[in-house]
Amino acid sequence: MARTKEFDRDAALAGALEVFWSKGYERASTDDLLKGMKIGRQSMYDTFGDKQSLFLESLRCYHKLDNKNFFDHLGDNPSPLQVIHGFLAIFTRRSAEENARGCMGINATTAFGDSQPEVTALARNTATNVETLLAGLVEAAKARGELSKTLNATAAGSFLYATLQGLTVRAQAGASRDELAGVADFAMKALSAM
Repeated sequence: MARTKEFDRDAALAGALEVFWSKGYERASTDDLLKGMKIGRQSMYDTFGDKQSLFLESLRCYHKLDNKNFFDHLGDNPSPLQVIHGFLAIFTRRSAEENARGCMGINATTAFGDSQPEVTALARNTATNVETLLAGLVEAAKARGELSKTLNATAAGSFLYATLQGLTVRAQAGASRDELAGVADFAMKALSAM
């Protein structure tokens, strides 16, 4: 008779996500994962498969959380430009430890390149979603007269997402809050000048 699972699968997956996010795929040992997941070795393999399967499931979970919480931190009813600026400036409000973790999606993409099709597909899906959200904010800012009516919202969304990715990597590499704020401010000025 098969034994029933004696752990919370979602909590174990969240633990694995934290380990992979902090250490990356290569540096995360099985022992690190078991400690973070608070489960036994056999439970991990029986429930999640091998390390790569566990990593991909963790990454899928991360991308869902990342998309779901995209603008949650910005407060109530700011203008579209305030939302964009607040999002670009998020790294100036995070601790050095949070910034050092970077983005699990970017970390995975740079670690695997295009050798893992699912990693690439998740990165592309997130890019599309975030660029669409940013383009929508640009359209809203145009409608409110905050940006030029002739501004191409799709191109602006791509520009803002690329800026966000650059800020993420700079923050992870230890850039100061002043440096990060300067980049965010410059990007907003560039957007307003377009």
